[in-house]
Parts: sequence; structure tokens; C-alpha cells
Amino acid sequence: MKNQDFDKLSLNTLKNHLKIVFFGTSDFAVPALKSLLNSGYKIVAAVTQSEKPTGRRRIIIPSPIKKASLENHIPVFEPHNLRKDEVFFKKFKSLNFNLCIIAAYGKIIPAQYLELPKYGFINIHPSLLPKYRGPSPIQTAIMNGDQKIGVTIIKIDEQMDHGPILGITNHKLQITDYYKEAEKELAEKGAKLLFEILPKYITSEIKPQKQDHAQATFTRKLAREDGRINWNQPAQKIYNQIRALNPEPGTWTTWYGKILNIMKINIEVKPQYFDKKYPGYVFRVGNGIAVATKTCYLILKQIQLEGGKEMDAKSFINGHPDFLNSKLE
Repeated sequence: MKNQDFDKLSLNTLKNHLKIVFFGTSDFAVPALKSLLNSGYKIVAAVTQSEKPTGRRRIIIPSPIKKASLENHIPVFEPHNLRKDEVFFKKFKSLNFNLCIIAAYGKIIPAQYLELPKYGFINIHPSLLPKYRGPSPIQTAIMNGDQKIGVTIIKIDEQMDHGPILGITNHKLQITDYYKEAEKELAEKGAKLLFEILPKYITSEIKPQKQDHAQATFTRKLAREDGRINWNQPAQKIYNQIRALNPEPGTWTTWYGKILNIMKINIEVKPQYFDKKYPGYVFRVGNGIAVATKTCYLILKQIQLEGGKEMDAKSFINGHPDFLNSKLE
């Protein structure tokens, strides 16, 4: 069936014609998968990353996409290495599909896969491409203090987040938004954008637009060490770091040689409590527990000492009164 044939056909006919393999792993991908299913599109299989240990107890749990797929009776595949897994590649080729959709899958798609579906691979990427290509666009935007972020849907080529643009939508990032809040908003907007552009893409009503590669910026995979807090930095930079990197890989400091995880804070710019406080100094401000930075101070909200439970700072003081007037390193 040629693309132009759809001009005279109903949307239901188009949905019946499309057979989709969905690639995704994280929570970000779930709204798009559910939107496709709720709209009547046929998902013939889901491909997700293999299960990995998570959390302090290293419990193995299925990915959000695996869970959502199984709940909807969609076959799930978890290849460890797309490039080397010949058994999976043969199985993949045997699936009855003509389109692949990717959302937060977490792996590069090899060239031999890209050439198989009639309508190619399209990807839902949580940034305003060509800005923030790569694995951590939302976290990087928050750390950089961006207020304008968004979602771009592209047609995949062999380079990372390099393909032509099919659609784009903006989102205003609130100064109080943490990563998970921003991810949820962008996931919903990405699902809505996919719903809008998919029929137009299949019928060639919209044409892919080449990215301005000269304007491209790149992100990298973030590690635990990226979460270490330097209290000599300005408060706003630390605040953005904590918003961006929780819950994973997490932000942390040390207190008397032990790891102290900092999950949530508030920022304060009032100078009256700040005089003569050195960076990292812990002190009481009204009913709150504060830490001095280079410029002002931050109010600790949720913290966790290694080996202990996550709790609010006031409760932590009850069990550790020597926390006040100490220094975080």
C-alpha cells in the first residue's frame, strides 16, 4: 500500500495497516505506548532493556515498558546486545511490522535494524533538538537552569539523535520542578505529539525537516560522582543539581566521613542569616535546617545518611543533634 493511498482512506484503515514494534524502557516511554494502544494502533511487540538490579537492595524489577506491555498482552523482548544478538535479530525480522517507535530505550539502534521497516524508526526525544542530543537531556537542561524545554519527534538515522524532525513541542520548566516532574510532563506532551503527527507522517502530509547540525549540543550519561555537591558553588547551581539528579544517580555530600544523600531542598536568598557562614556549615534558620553555600543558603528537606532511612531534616536532627553547627564536605 503506497503512502498516497491513505488520502482516501479512513484513520481506522490506517491504524489497521500499521504494525508497530515499540522500543522503550523507562517511565518516559509509557504514556506513548498507552496512547498508541488507547488510540487503536496495533503493537506487535515491545523491545526493552533487560532487567537490572535497582535501589539500595539491588532488587531486580521489570522495566516500566515491560510491565505495561505484559499488562496489555504484548510480547516483550529483552535483547542484551542488539548488534551481537543474531538470534533476536532473526526473530525481529520475522515479526509482521512496518514501523518502529522509540522512546527512552537507552541503546543505539544498529543500521541493519533501521533498514527493515517500511516507515522506518521514529524517536520521541525529550529536548528541543538539535539541542541536548544524547542520554540525559532533561537532567542537563535542569542543571543548566533552562526554562524552555520540550519534545522532538525525529526519524532515526545511524547517528545519535541526528535524524530529520517530524514534529516539535515546547514546555515551560518551572523553577521548582525536579527531574521526575519534568519527565512526566514531557512524556505526556510527547505522547500527544506522537498522536498528532503519526497519521500525517504516514500519509506524507508532513515532510521530515533536516536538523541544523551546526547548532547541536550533546549530553552524556550521568554517574554517581556527578551528584557530589560542592558547597563552594553558588546556591542556585547546587539547587539545580539536586533537582536534576534525583532520584538517579542521586546527589550527596559527606558528614563525618559518611555519605549523606540530599534528596530535596529549598533555596533561600535572604542575607540576614548568612553573614560569616562558611560553605557547608549547617545551622538552624527559623524552623528549618540550612546549609551555607558560596552565595546564600539552602534549606534541607529530605536527606538520608548511609545505612539509614530517608527522612526530613528536622527528624534527622532529633537523632543526630551534633548535625547542627557541623560542616558538610
